[in-house]
Amino acid sequence: MKVALVHDWLNQRGGAEDVLEALVSLFPDSPVYTSLYRREAMPDSWRTWDIRTSFIDRLPMARKRQQFYLPLYPLAFEQFDFSEFDVVISNKSGFCHGVITGSSTKHICYCLTPTRYVWRYQQYAEREHIGRFSRLILPPILTYLRAWDRIAADRVDHFIAISDVVRRRIAKVYRRESTIIYPPVDTTRFETSSKVDDYYLIVGRLVPYRRLDLLGEAFNQLDRPLVIAGIGRDRERLEELAGPTITFQGYVPDDDLPDLLARCRAFVFPGEEDFGIAPIQAMAAGRPVIAYAAGGALETVVPGSGVLFAEQSVAAIIEAVESFDTDKVDPTFIRSHAEKFDTVAFTSRLSDFVERKLEDTKKN
Repeated sequence: MKVALVHDWLNQRGGAEDVLEALVSLFPDSPVYTSLYRREAMPDSWRTWDIRTSFIDRLPMARKRQQFYLPLYPLAFEQFDFSEFDVVISNKSGFCHGVITGSSTKHICYCLTPTRYVWRYQQYAEREHIGRFSRLILPPILTYLRAWDRIAADRVDHFIAISDVVRRRIAKVYRRESTIIYPPVDTTRFETSSKVDDYYLIVGRLVPYRRLDLLGEAFNQLDRPLVIAGIGRDRERLEELAGPTITFQGYVPDDDLPDLLARCRAFVFPGEEDFGIAPIQAMAAGRPVIAYAAGGALETVVPGSGVLFAEQSVAAIIEAVESFDTDKVDPTFIRSHAEKFDTVAFTSRLSDFVERKLEDTKKN
């Protein structure tokens, strides 16, 4: 079985790239097709991969400002030739599901979400503070991209969704059914600690849609210690809003993250994510999660592993933090729950899915 992997772009590390890494481990001899590749921003170990890029990779500033070439991504992914492969697996949050495959090649799309800024533009523009010029030129481009994106979805043989909320979006936008397979989380990196310190924690990219502004204001009023770990363009604004009990940790190396998670009182998660890997990592370290009741948190945070708050507001965060007793949690139970989302579970379910679909093809 010859497998090709397709990824939107490789210029920053995030949850999508964690999925890609798991896919490469599952299909180690498979080439990775992508629009662009910024080598210096990705792990050194990836340089042994067979990475094949599109013409966008050769355009000025594309590796650092991929959004400049938004209208060109459909063409870029349609140019790739997959005639030699039995299976193509696209790892999609952007446009890579739009590849064209022949009748003898099975295309399975692992869908992180229907392209957010294409289908949820108003929400995206509000939260990302899109400038006036961009607001003027983007609407006609997005109209074209929505039409293309909908047609491109018909080229996919089978969709996999990362959560129920994404499954429902796929049904709404693409009119397609999908199977849920949760993303891989390496829970073996984490372990519980006998020592818990007096701080709450959030880890992730500092970007507006994660609503860290609400979290900061809540902890200003709570007068409790909050550690914000991560980097991003929203840091300066957040630092201006932060009171004396809020600490900015900046980038946390992978080796330091397990200890930071294991010693927090609770992991707080005020944004809406399609799945949310960081809360699973916190639970793998035995710590509870206080999260906004939306997106993937509805499926990952269960009684005993944390608490959900219903409204994305300062008052709701304060109430959740004050009412949740972090001293009464069972770290062993929380970790056991997190292990259900481990990489082993992901690779087992995905490989079974691929094999079943190939068998179905042979029978038909």
